[in-house]
Amino acid sequence: MGKHITDTTTLNNGVAMPWLGFGVWQVKEGSEVIDSVKHALKAGYRSIDTAAVYGNEEGVGQAIRESGVAREELFVTTKVWNSEQGYESTLKAFEESRSKLGLDYIDLYLIHWPVKGKYKETWKAMEQLYKEKKVRAIGVSNFHVHHLEDLLADCEVTPAVDQVELHPLLSQRELRQFCRDKGIQIEAWSPLMQGKKFDHPDLVEIAGKYGKSVAQIILRWDIQNGIVTIPKSVTESRINENADIFNFELTQEDIAKIDALNENQRFGADPDNFNF
Repeated sequence: MGKHITDTTTLNNGVAMPWLGFGVWQVKEGSEVIDSVKHALKAGYRSIDTAAVYGNEEGVGQAIRESGVAREELFVTTKVWNSEQGYESTLKAFEESRSKLGLDYIDLYLIHWPVKGKYKETWKAMEQLYKEKKVRAIGVSNFHVHHLEDLLADCEVTPAVDQVELHPLLSQRELRQFCRDKGIQIEAWSPLMQGKKFDHPDLVEIAGKYGKSVAQIILRWDIQNGIVTIPKSVTESRINENADIFNFELTQEDIAKIDALNENQRFGADPDNFNF
């Protein structure tokens, strides 16, 4: 698993999704996002993850067009924001995202957060978009097990992906097991803990052993654990470094060491308690 940057996992509907993607959260619209997406595509990334609320879909679209990479080689994800949830408003939000990205279809469309009383209706709209082939796969983001159980109770299409905060200090074991059992691919946002805790002695020691950076060790841990991962950076050297994780493999012992670092520590909001 994970021998090359274009290696993919197969989602529950047969669609191939790269193990490694490029995230653009907090990357500014305009030249910053255009340049960083172009750097990523040049480095070999083929999966780009954005969202309506990031405000940079137009720049992502422009970078894709100017990159010269064929559309069918790319895997583009975007997300419906909380204020747009609901049936009709989700359909409208999707068209806005698609138009900003300048794409005929989206590869993966996600519900950004489980807004109480809204996400099931939103999911019906997602299912409609999927049936109309406007999107190749649909999924959720920031859903706990109980949110997924609620959705699975009466959905027609099982989510293909659940994208959640996941890293060595928040390894989400219960959720990962639940998703494995249900055929839902888990995907990590903030896989690198927003650059915090890179001085953790265990991570530093493992990195030294492989002659890799702590970031590369964490991203490799993701892939070997069957987790799709989307590190974000605006620095070309870092974008390249994050992609350079396909020429080594962690031992089971080192994976277990990283697994043991879990403290259930979040750097982002808790899906059971967010106010946006």
